Amino acid sequence: MSTTSSISAATVSIALGERSYPILIGQNLIDQPQTWAGLPKATAAVIVTNDTVGPLYAARLQTALAPHYPQVHVVTLPDGEAYKTWESLNLIFDALLGHGCDRKTVLFALGGGVVGDMTGFAAACYMRGVPFVQVPTTLLAQVDSSVGGKTAINHPLGKNMIGAFYQPVRVVCDLDTLNTLPERELSAGLAEVIKYGPIYDLAFLDWIAANLSALRARDAAVLACAVQRSCEIKAEVVGQDERESGLRAILNFGHTFGHAIEAGLGYGAWLHGEAVGCGMVMAATLSQRLGLLSAEQVAQLKALVAAAGLPVRAPVLDAARNAERYLELMRVDKKAEAGEIKFVLVNGQGQAQVCGAPDALVTEVIAACCAA
Repeated sequence: MSTTSSISAATVSIALGERSYPILIGQNLIDQPQTWAGLPKATAAVIVTNDTVGPLYAARLQTALAPHYPQVHVVTLPDGEAYKTWESLNLIFDALLGHGCDRKTVLFALGGGVVGDMTGFAAACYMRGVPFVQVPTTLLAQVDSSVGGKTAINHPLGKNMIGAFYQPVRVVCDLDTLNTLPERELSAGLAEVIKYGPIYDLAFLDWIAANLSALRARDAAVLACAVQRSCEIKAEVVGQDERESGLRAILNFGHTFGHAIEAGLGYGAWLHGEAVGCGMVMAATLSQRLGLLSAEQVAQLKALVAAAGLPVRAPVLDAARNAERYLELMRVDKKAEAGEIKFVLVNGQGQAQVCGAPDALVTEVIAACCAA
């Protein structure tokens, strides 16, 4: 259970010139009138949610937005990574067109990373761009996917391959929504919290290890610290490299292997954070074999990922040609260049780099991590 003591609200700013926006972090933010003050004016607001989160929070958000927008519509999508598709995206467009929504309409993404990514992509496309607000209700979305303007849907051949960079006008992280998060989803979110340590802030990694039990117990004050520091790091990185031409790519630590796991198993078999957690162990193992990390450092990260409730043994994607299947999937990853797979590697000093690695070495890592 989470603690019930009140915590101070915090604001983290994303500095992107005229596209700058605040991330609000606190308790009971959905119901507070000031949360929604100062947003773009419009005749209509459209809440996009899913059939898991909608029954919990959509009516509350509708009530909170009613003083600001004459019409507040709700679009409910099926829940899960398997539905991050053109078909689901068209449900949003169907509702927008059906309600006669104009280019001033404001979209509100109420849910986890899938809802946030699809709502943002819909906002980027509808009438060539309408404003949207992220209201993330999962830990993963609060610390990562709702921040930074990456929007996308999946394709059977690759994750997040069809999308756009499109920034929200506000992100509202109501920590109380984490109280209804299933245990597995909480652990998935911790993967994205953990990743910030090896790539940027080793002191934060030590803090996560020291506070992991409290995080898993949903201590509100500890969760608030984790969300705030994660958002601060992401804001610093995105502020320097909005469109991932360089530095921002380090935020994909564990994702090259992780995306291959998701695509290879079928979207939804493993949660995104589960695949990233295992992918970080694989990327750390590759870092070790390239002389960047010690075996002890890899073991420490692996133990932390496991303690967070995440898988650390990689799945076999193809019994006959497992490594080849991983390599095929990773070659269609967005970070691949001219067919060369790019990995985010870490050096044990809170620094990361993006580089290639010989297929033979990657094959050894896949074999070792599938057998570990």
